Formats: sequence, C-alpha cells, structure tokens
Amino acid sequence: MDASRLPGFLLRRLLKSALVIVAIAICNFLLIHAAPGDPASVIAGQSGSADPQFMEQLRHQFGLDRPLHVQLGIYLRDVLTLDLGFSHRQQMPVATLILDRLPATLLLTGAAFLLAVSGGVALGALAARRAGTWADSAITALALTFYATPLFWVGLMLVLLFSVQLEWLPSFGMSDPGLDLHGPALWWDVAQHLVLPALTLGLFYLAVYARLTRATMLEVADQDFVKTARAKGVPEGRILRAHILRNALLPVITFAGIQAGQLIGGSILVETVFAWPGIGRLAFDALLARDYAVLLGVFFCTSVMVIVLNLATDLLYAVVDPRVEVTG
Repeated sequence: MDASRLPGFLLRRLLKSALVIVAIAICNFLLIHAAPGDPASVIAGQSGSADPQFMEQLRHQFGLDRPLHVQLGIYLRDVLTLDLGFSHRQQMPVATLILDRLPATLLLTGAAFLLAVSGGVALGALAARRAGTWADSAITALALTFYATPLFWVGLMLVLLFSVQLEWLPSFGMSDPGLDLHGPALWWDVAQHLVLPALTLGLFYLAVYARLTRATMLEVADQDFVKTARAKGVPEGRILRAHILRNALLPVITFAGIQAGQLIGGSILVETVFAWPGIGRLAFDALLARDYAVLLGVFFCTSVMVIVLNLATDLLYAVVDPRVEVTG
C-alpha cells in the first residue's frame, strides 16, 4: 500500500460514505412512514385519551400533520446537525437514549465478533489441516448445526442448560439489579451476564468463518507457491502460517467487515431474548410504541457504524495484502 495515496483514498471514501448515509436516511424515513400505524393513536392510548382534538394536537406537536416531503426535509436538516429528534415515549432526546444504550450493544457485538472470528478461523484451520479425517467431519457437522439453528432457539437452550439446570450463569439482563457493585466486582458481574448472549450471537457467525477458512485454506494449499515452498524444504508449520493461512485470511477479512455490520442487526433478537439493554432492544420497544424518532435514530447510527466498519475493512485489507492499491 502506497502511504502517499492514503489521504486521497480516505477523502474519496468519506465523500462517498456521506452520500450513502444521506441516501440511507431518506430510505429509512420513507420506509418507517410507510409502515401501518399512527404514532398519535399510540400516544393518545398511553395517555388514556382518544379525543380527536387531543390526537390532532399530538400530530401537530410532533409534526405529523405536515406533508411527507416537508417532514423529510426537516428530518434531513436535523440529522445534518446531529439532532436525532425527541422520543415521545421516553420523554428524552433520541441521541441521549442511543448513547446510553450503545455501550451495551458494542460490548455484546464486540465479544460475539471476537468469538466468531477467532474461534471460526481456529476451527477452520484445524479442519483444513485434518482434511478428510474425523476431526474435519466433526467440525463441519458442528458448523452446519450452528449455522442452521435459529438464534432464539440457541439462546433459550443455553438459558435452560447453563442457567436453569446447572445454575452456572445468569440468564437475563446486563447486571444484577439487586447488588450495588463497583469496580472489578461490577465488571465480573457484567462478564457473567455477557457469556450467554455473546455465545448465542457468536456461534452462528463462528460457523460461517470456520467453513470459509477451511475452504480458502484448502484452495490456497493447492497453489504453486505453496508447492514450491514445500519443495525448498520449508517447515510445514511455517508454510501453514506464513503462506496458506495469511493468504486464506484475505476473504475472511472481507467477509468479517460485512458481517460486523450484520452483527448489530442480529443483536436485536438476542437482546430481546436476554433482556440486554442495548440499542437492539431499544429499537424493538420503539417499534411496538410506534416511536418513529427512536427507530430512525437507531437505523441512522447503525448505518454509520456499518459504513465505518467497511472503510476500516478496506484499510485493513490493504495492510494485510501489499498487492492491494488504495486507488480508485
């Protein structure tokens, strides 16, 4: 990678990313408003009043009585100033709600991502090195099982086994609300609560990385440069690490950059099952309450995170493979 071309590459990618974010914001706004349901009716029901005059007042208060294109223009103007709106259900700014919940989601998805990538690459490398043996068959069967099993079912089974039967781990929440913990004790309590949801979310993607790593390693192992290294007497361990695994990681890195964004979306189901206080659970509650501002804020933030992760993936790809140029 030519370092002199990096600033220009970053500038072009940032400009393209800005256009993509605006386009995503417009699509999210139109999709949310095309969904059935009236937020004013939900608010009025929560207030215990369905008087038409009161509902009209609510629509005017939240700008729902304006034409759709006017609402869209106001929304885009606010987004450009990082104003994500106000939650009628929580009676708080949307940005505050998201910032309060975002660390929990990043902790969950980060732990699941590390588990998936490290475990998947390790299992895939072991399966490729033991190709055709019982170990390869066992890893393949295990990966296919994790891939085909619904996330919510895995989560419930883990709760039944480790929380109900064995009583090893807590089942729900991020920490024990009945304990006033601080410092290392608090972190240990959060870590215990993190195990089951991170395992549930990570096992599915672990299976994907294991299969991908195995396939790419077997493909790279048949390349001429690997055969040449063996003919020169290079130790098999060095061939595996420096030649096969390093080249096999290139498609894994690309796929990991895409899957990292999908992890945030997949966390909605896991956070709901385990009552994890992240933005996925926040989006689910906002959907039930027709809280448009919160939904749009969550979608906007997750879109930005996905784009940032994709940009980081491109840079990492160029670092891992010196043949990649950061032009165009």
